[in-house]
Amino acid sequence: MKSLSKICLLAAILCLVSLQASAQSAKYKCLLQMSNYMGEGAYVVVSLVNAKGEYEKTLYVMGDDKQWYNSLKEWYKFYSKKPAVSAKTGASVTGGDRSVTIFDIENAKIDKGYKLRFETAVEDQKYHVNDVEIPVTTEAITQKTEGKGYIRYVKLNKI
Repeated sequence: MKSLSKICLLAAILCLVSLQASAQSAKYKCLLQMSNYMGEGAYVVVSLVNAKGEYEKTLYVMGDDKQWYNSLKEWYKFYSKKPAVSAKTGASVTGGDRSVTIFDIENAKIDKGYKLRFETAVEDQKYHVNDVEIPVTTEAITQKTEGKGYIRYVKLNKI
């Protein structure tokens, strides 16, 4: 009986640890709708920036050819200091395309002045450091946000 009680206690502790670990961050599904621009595929990087506007983390990179990362000028300054991309990468997106991705946002970053920055670049065209910026707040994070450049809009849903 004692060993059964220990097993049950251990199982309960493991469940609590698992729940706590999953509560530390939340998954968000991100729908990105591109505008109908003409030209090559856009490289898009999704970053978490702090209240001072400093890059803290790369959440997603759309465009898998590293030779073009330097076209995302502001992000590249951050990336070049730590060239390993721990974020997911995928294909670049062209005019009119949609992309659906999933990434984690730490719960501790919500309502603390952070923003999600969507930075875009297209070969031989204008670069947009703040194509979309979404405040990481309980209210704003799931609102549809219009883009200023190659992105038509971004919509996040907590999953």
